[in-house]
Amino acid sequence: MDSDITTGASSLLPADAIWFTAPRTVRVQRETAPPPDVGEVRVAAIASLISHGTERLVYRGEVDPTLPLDLPTIRGSFAFPIKYGYAIAGRIIDVGPGVDDLHIGDAVAALHPHQSVFTIPAALVKRLPTHLDPALGGFYANVETALTICHDAAPRLGETVIVFGQGVVGLLVTQLLQLAGVHVIAVDPDPQRRELAEHFGATALAQPDPAIIVDLTDKRGADIAIEVSGAPTALQQAIEAVAVEGLVIVASWYGQKPVTLTLGGHFHRGRVRVRSSQVGRLTPDSLPRWDYARRTATVMHLLPRLHLAELVSHHFPLEQAAAAYELLDRGATGLVQVMISYR
Repeated sequence: MDSDITTGASSLLPADAIWFTAPRTVRVQRETAPPPDVGEVRVAAIASLISHGTERLVYRGEVDPTLPLDLPTIRGSFAFPIKYGYAIAGRIIDVGPGVDDLHIGDAVAALHPHQSVFTIPAALVKRLPTHLDPALGGFYANVETALTICHDAAPRLGETVIVFGQGVVGLLVTQLLQLAGVHVIAVDPDPQRRELAEHFGATALAQPDPAIIVDLTDKRGADIAIEVSGAPTALQQAIEAVAVEGLVIVASWYGQKPVTLTLGGHFHRGRVRVRSSQVGRLTPDSLPRWDYARRTATVMHLLPRLHLAELVSHHFPLEQAAAAYELLDRGATGLVQVMISYR
């Protein structure tokens, strides 16, 4: 849905924002969005997406309180209170001096916390494709993450990749790998997530049964495993599931959760490689052919090609944000993507 906020180029506008004021405590607080200064735009939000892995850690207070913030739009600290989030879409309602490539009415995605109206440097927003439902624009951030994961994995045509976790990022990775001609084995205990993975062309398993994986890979094991479940036990399973000289991509952010691994068996003798994937950096092997602008352009090209609306399992209006995070905290069956809508 589109916002009905009217513009007031030289005035403050009221805005409501989601804050975590303590572990598992959510408040919707009134703020103001100033008129845009040089190089800035003001945006009225349409919808934002909760990042289920990262935001759940922040919501629960499971992040090192001294960890520096990694986006200039985030306010507060991990010690609380904190205004968090980075997947929001809306329409530009005001444009500041010096902004020539964005205009009032443009649908954009932004790396900004959940907030009904916000002012932001124009460099931090991305114009969305005209043939994309703007409410789905918040998927920009997750598609960018999924693309980076696929670039870090770099599978060859005809290889088998096993993806542990079919949450939003996992399902996006599954879709992108299918576009690349890769055989995907998707692992998730949730039957509705497995159903989506199968709909996207993957072979879906509730558990990574070694015998089944052997059968599906001509007794080799998977060429690559991608761990995007956020479950430490899945990382060990990923190591055991890959072939000799196989690669494990760790895309989950564990926060302060400890991870214990057994490295004296297949990991050691199979010369298994383990590599981190993080969207804040480009894949080193792709440089200098790829830069951030090329990655952004690729994401915008991919957004209309991907099944995005099917990933939204729950909608909440902004005023019910606390209920949205409680649902996320419980990890209800069938939970895929929670969307916050703005009126």
